[in-house]
Amino acid sequence: MPHNTPKILIISSDTGGGHRSAAAALVEGVQNFWEGKSVAVRVVKAVEESHHVTEKLVKVYNWTLKNKQHWMKYLYWAMNRFRPETREFFMRRCIGFCTEIFEKWCPHVVVSVHPMTQHIFARILKNLKLADQIPLVTVVTDPCYGFWKGWACNDVSLYLVANEDAERQLIDYGIAPEKIKISGMPVHPKFREVDEVDAQKARTAFGLNPDKFTVFVNAGWVGGGNIPQIFREFVRGDLDVQAVFLAGKNEALKKEAEELAKTAKFPIKVIGYSDEIEKIMQSANVMISKLGGLTTFEALACRLPIIADTTTPPMPQEAGTVALLEKKGAGILLAKSDDIVPTIQNLLDDSVKYAAMKAATINLAIPNSTQRIIEEISALLPAKKEVAQPQIVAA
Repeated sequence: MPHNTPKILIISSDTGGGHRSAAAALVEGVQNFWEGKSVAVRVVKAVEESHHVTEKLVKVYNWTLKNKQHWMKYLYWAMNRFRPETREFFMRRCIGFCTEIFEKWCPHVVVSVHPMTQHIFARILKNLKLADQIPLVTVVTDPCYGFWKGWACNDVSLYLVANEDAERQLIDYGIAPEKIKISGMPVHPKFREVDEVDAQKARTAFGLNPDKFTVFVNAGWVGGGNIPQIFREFVRGDLDVQAVFLAGKNEALKKEAEELAKTAKFPIKVIGYSDEIEKIMQSANVMISKLGGLTTFEALACRLPIIADTTTPPMPQEAGTVALLEKKGAGILLAKSDDIVPTIQNLLDDSVKYAAMKAATINLAIPNSTQRIIEEISALLPAKKEVAQPQIVAA
C-alpha cells in the first residue's frame, strides 16, 4: 500500500458475539462510506491473542455465558470490583504483544470496541510518546446506563456512544463530556428493513413457507444461556407458525435442537453458526433472544420485534436495554420459559398489538449510525489522497 495511506487499527475480542459484530460493522462501514478514498483497516482480537492468561479469561466468560447465564452478574461484579484491565498483572502480560502489533502496523488511529482494550493501548501510546499524535477512539457497544467500568478511560481521545443514556454513564464514570459524541450503535449496514417480497424470498431460501408467520429463536454466538430451555417449551406448542433456530457455535445444542424439531407440530429450520444473521432476521416476524446490545440493535435495524429472555435477571450492562425495549413497546419481556407459547399465540391473535410492536422499532435506533461513526473516525485521520478502494487486512 502507499506509504501515506491512512491506517485504522480496530481492537476487539470474541467475548460473546457483539464486539466481533461491531468490528465487522466498522470494517464494512469503511468500505461503504469512505467515498472511494484509500484507507487500510486491521482488526485484532487483542484480549485473547495477547497471552494465555487473557485467553483463559475469554474462555471463562464465554463458558459462563453459554452454560451459567445466571452467574454473569457475579462475573460483572468481579470485573467492576477488581478492574483487571487496569492491573499491572494483566498489563505486563498484554503489553508486549499489543506493542508489537502497534509498531508493525503503525496506525494513524486506534479504535477500541471492547472495554478491556483501551487502557492497554493508552499505555502503549504514552510509552511511545505518541499520545498527542495518534487518536484513541472507543466505540461503546453497550447502549444503556449500567455498563462495565472498563469502558471508562480518561486517555481516550473520543468516545462514540449509542444514546444519551450511555453518555450519562460515561460522565458518571468520570469521562469529560466534551470527549463524548452520540453516534448510535455500530450496526453492520446489511441489517436493514426489507419489504415483504424480500422477506418471502428469505423464508423460501431457508426451505420455509414464504407466507407463514416466522419465529427466529436466537441462542446467540456461543449458543447457550436460557434460550435452549425456552426453545424446548416452544417446540411443545401447537402453533400456526414456522421457526428458525440458531444454535451458534454449540454443536451439541444444534444436534439436540434438530432432534427436538422432529417432534414439533410446525416446521423448524435448525442452523449452527452463521455469518448471515441478517437474512434470518429479515425472514422473521419476531425474534426470541437474550438482549445483547448489538443483537438488539441489529434486530431493530431490521424492524424486528423481540421477545426478550428475562427468565433470569438480565446482565447488568443489558438491563437498560431491557427497560428501553419495554418502555418503547418494541418487545415483550418473557419472565418464564413456559410462557413462550401463549406469548406467541397472543401475537398471532392480536394483529394490532403486533403492528404496534413493529412500528415501535422505528424510533429506537439512530439511522445511518455506522456511517456517522466512520465520519467521526475519518475526521481524526491525516489528509487522504485519491487512490484505490479501501484495503482490509484480516486479523
